Amino acid sequence: MKAVNPSKSATVLIYGLCLCFFAAAFLLSVSVGSISISLDETLRILVKRVFGWGTVEGISESNITIIEAVRMPRALLAAMVGGALSISGAAMQGLLKNPLADGSTLGVSSGGALGAVLFLVSGINLPFVQELGLTLTSILFSFLSLLLILGLSYSIDFQLSTHTIILTGVIFSMLTGSLTSMLVSLSGDSLKQVVFWSMGSFSGKGWHHVLIMLPFFIGGSLLLTLFSRELNAFALGEEQARYVGVNTRRVKLIILILISLLIGVSVSLSGTIGFVGLVIPHMTRMLVGPNHTRLLPASLFVGGTFLMLADLASRTLFSPAEFPIGVVTSFIGGILFIYLFYSRRNRKGGDEHA
Repeated sequence: MKAVNPSKSATVLIYGLCLCFFAAAFLLSVSVGSISISLDETLRILVKRVFGWGTVEGISESNITIIEAVRMPRALLAAMVGGALSISGAAMQGLLKNPLADGSTLGVSSGGALGAVLFLVSGINLPFVQELGLTLTSILFSFLSLLLILGLSYSIDFQLSTHTIILTGVIFSMLTGSLTSMLVSLSGDSLKQVVFWSMGSFSGKGWHHVLIMLPFFIGGSLLLTLFSRELNAFALGEEQARYVGVNTRRVKLIILILISLLIGVSVSLSGTIGFVGLVIPHMTRMLVGPNHTRLLPASLFVGGTFLMLADLASRTLFSPAEFPIGVVTSFIGGILFIYLFYSRRNRKGGDEHA
């Protein structure tokens, strides 16, 4: 199955379908769980909560609390994290011209995870911002990782070529991964918490986590979409991008910083969630084509929908037990990636024999 370049009317239809699937996934996420709530009650609570319309009379207080305080913020956070990881992966693949690239390729994800695990293991107390401690530490380590990777890449290659950045990011990921594993093995009493977090989870997340994620998500995603034309130019190669007037060095740095922001805050709030930034952009590209002006916004919806459904599966398949969402995304993402790999390989083989 190859990427298509849909017409304008087809693109509008695809966006409409993406929005419908996104809304359906959100509705399922807030209505289905260990305690099932009818669709009618769910809709009434959502309409009252969001628009202030209608009434919630006749609905038990416990159901209202479950929807408003537990499931709504969890679903919204999953949607934002999924969208952030997906748009970061799409931008990274376009920037580096590498279909296997995603945000973690740069090493930012592993750097943020190292900072978060260090915070959990050490039991650091930050006055006045204890709830933000994990997020701040992860973002800080993500930025430090970015600076270190770019510094090393620059010392090797003044042009900051994509191959140099990828190689440096892979080596850095291996190093930080070993340090993270060492911290986990020495975590003692906090071992279970650290291991569960490292596999990804939205358990216990509330509105304050949504508020932490919201400005980073809106700002980072909006700014990335503003660089859609530059990413299209990068798809032709860095030399061609420079030829059409793109300041490749400056644009590359800005995009990498935006990606580090989105991944850093996502890792801090949800733990390490694999395959979303790698597989979802490929699936989205099949729907809307390679043009980043369409691909990046669509990746937000598809990634958000996917992670909401994955989170729903993680907490309902073996209810009342809940397992890490990273298990679900890795399982589904692995199958999808194998399918994408073999379909692409078969397509190439068919083209060669044609």
